[in-house]
Amino acid sequence: MELLRIKLHRLIEELQEEELEQAWDLIYGLHCDFEMLEAIQQVKRLQQPWDTLTHDEAVRYLTMT
Repeated sequence: MELLRIKLHRLIEELQEEELEQAWDLIYGLHCDFEMLEAIQQVKRLQQPWDTLTHDEAVRYLTMT
């Protein structure tokens, strides 16, 4: 991991200001997408079957058991 960090620092030093701004916009967007994906996955892990049923589906589910 440390080698990757060193390579990244070297790359940043070589970028022009405009390239650095474009890279930041892209990386920040990816970071936000990743955070949202993690939040969605966490909710899916915690979700129970009855959390997503409509009223009619829930009633049918209760009458089947």
